[in-house]
Amino acid sequence: MARWLLPENIADVLPVEASRIERLRRAQLDLFRSYGYELVIPPLVEHIESLLTGSGRELEGRTFQLVDQLSGRILGLRADMTPQVARIDAHLLNREGVARLCYSGSALHARPSGIFASREPLQIGAELFGHAGVEADLEVIELMVQALGEAGVDRARIDLCHVGIVPALLAALRDELRGIDLDTDLLYTLLQAKDVPGLRDLLGSGSGPFVRALAALPGLYGPVTGGSGSVIEAARRTLPAVEAVQRALDNLARLCASPIWSTRFPGVALSVDLADLRGYRYHNGITFAAYVAGQPNAVARGGRYDGVGRAFGRVRAATGFSLELRELAALMPADVPVSAIQAPWSDDSVLSARISELRAAGEVVVQVLPGDDTHQQAFICDRELVHRQGRWELCPLRRAS
Repeated sequence: MARWLLPENIADVLPVEASRIERLRRAQLDLFRSYGYELVIPPLVEHIESLLTGSGRELEGRTFQLVDQLSGRILGLRADMTPQVARIDAHLLNREGVARLCYSGSALHARPSGIFASREPLQIGAELFGHAGVEADLEVIELMVQALGEAGVDRARIDLCHVGIVPALLAALRDELRGIDLDTDLLYTLLQAKDVPGLRDLLGSGSGPFVRALAALPGLYGPVTGGSGSVIEAARRTLPAVEAVQRALDNLARLCASPIWSTRFPGVALSVDLADLRGYRYHNGITFAAYVAGQPNAVARGGRYDGVGRAFGRVRAATGFSLELRELAALMPADVPVSAIQAPWSDDSVLSARISELRAAGEVVVQVLPGDDTHQQAFICDRELVHRQGRWELCPLRRAS
């Protein structure tokens, strides 16, 4: 095997793609800042118990581990930045009230999340701490839609779920499940796969209202529509009148009823899928995923994860989202080559001053080194600096005949 071959699902980012990714990253961080989100930069490596504390345990199978040569302790390379940002909010900033934080950086996965997924995702996201209301969920979803817009995505489908419904049903199901050893991990797997026969086998011959409710969840999905035909109203009729379940449905209904979807984001289609339970060990409220045409996987995901700061000594309400910059940048139109200025190489101080002036004004100036007559791939030189009568003048580039 050649020494320079990279590990599986790891790839270099070449100039054209890197330029597109960096432009998108800057635009999104500027967008987050305009909403009041402050940038934090967590470390790439932490003690493993910190990375996997609390809700971060969802990431254990994806986290690379290594031994710290200084302390002998086990370290982890972050697989996701959200738990780190929660630690910063709870343990370091320790602010009262609402805190808005954003982040951007590489993560590393021991195993890819999909067939074509990179094991080194370029993650960017925003987290809102200190507010438990649906208003905070609306804000982060709005911000996510705006972030997609920075990549030119003006039409998307957002799937909504509330992962608190299943735990509420299970808590109320204890009487019906007496004598049954229920494998909850398998239950969640079957629900996500919408495997109704598998669910029936798992739940046995139970026919009580809570067993019927669990079996009905895979069928409770579809676009958000008004009136009695909506998924949420169907869920109200189908699921038992457990307070926590009804409260979850109320929150989903409140979010879907917001006028921002029709007035500000008419290109966004909302749908509800009460069996979309990915991240159920991590999230505990409204979750959401954004899909665009031509992409089989979600381009952005997020949701509520209240209480994650408990492991760091401070319980906080929290909601947020993240997306993968490389995947999102691939949806952007091809870059138009950047117009540039060609200049000869010289140590002439007057030329150096003129080049500095042009660069300060935002121009790209490429100095041609002696013996180099090649053209830059990403830059199209259409002007040049020409020495005339003791001055360096900017002129249209003369092409060699």
